[in-house]
Amino acid sequence: MSMQRTRASRPRRGIPAVATVVTVTAACVLSGAAQPGAAQPGRQAPSCTTAPPDSFWHAPVDTLPVHPSSDRYVASIGAAEPLHPDFGAGLAEGQPFGIPINVSDTTVPESTLSFDYPEESDPAGYRIPQDARIENGPASDGDRHVVVWDRALCKSYELFDAEKQGGSAWHAGSGAVFDLRSNALRPDGWTSADAAGLAILPGLVRHDEAAAGRIDHAIRITVPRSDQSHLWPARHQAGSAADSSLPPMGLRLRLKGSVDTSSLAPQAKAVAEALKKYGVIVADNGSPWYITGEENPRWDNSQLNALKNFKGSDFEAVDASGLQQSPDSGAVAPK
Repeated sequence: MSMQRTRASRPRRGIPAVATVVTVTAACVLSGAAQPGAAQPGRQAPSCTTAPPDSFWHAPVDTLPVHPSSDRYVASIGAAEPLHPDFGAGLAEGQPFGIPINVSDTTVPESTLSFDYPEESDPAGYRIPQDARIENGPASDGDRHVVVWDRALCKSYELFDAEKQGGSAWHAGSGAVFDLRSNALRPDGWTSADAAGLAILPGLVRHDEAAAGRIDHAIRITVPRSDQSHLWPARHQAGSAADSSLPPMGLRLRLKGSVDTSSLAPQAKAVAEALKKYGVIVADNGSPWYITGEENPRWDNSQLNALKNFKGSDFEAVDASGLQQSPDSGAVAPK
């Protein structure tokens, strides 16, 4: 039975026209943690990527066939609606925006979790720093995701609607523990901290990737309404209706190859090129064409704002069924 989460359709914040710049000092870094992609002073960060090399997250889709229902899907999401990066620097409506990636290179004691939806949540195994950051801040009434990239154990701990309870205890709507070295998918029909039942961490745009000029994975995206179905590799649906014109969870879309990205500044260009090569994966219900990235003060909002010039009509859905090797594995079929 599909779980219907109470906050899945909330409007999402985006880059403000004028961002309030926040200065982040060393005191803001998690104890036992580091900013994404950075090793702690005096120690070597363990090698742990956010997904295996043969994962669907890393599979190019730029040469895959266009999905037969592409025009209907794009129209239902909003052909005239702008692309919107739901991440950046500073504050939007008084709160940070984007999903913070809490990076831990040390072994944190195991946390105690309770859930609103325990039947589809991993009951234990979370090691969440006591001062882990919550999406949009501790006072947020939104999705309140918590994502911890445990590079010591190479796992991702992910919570939806998370609330700190004191000590090492947390309460959440749902949660999942992902082994980042494994392609195993969650049981079919199970949610995660995301409506599609997928990991959130591998689909976030990270600043270190954009700064290096190469994002080598698909990006998480939200749509206003989804069908009551899901496609591989998604494991769960949160549809409002059984309507074949609506995108299913797990649908892959890409920025059309004909779209000109040559004039974009470096951060925006890295994102746009990833949208062409690796595309996006429908992961949750929310605002149309909202792509998700990490909360990070190093983003240049003026660069990211240029992505809003793209519209839904610049995208097309692709038939990614040929990538599937096994229905219960996220590994792509060898070429």
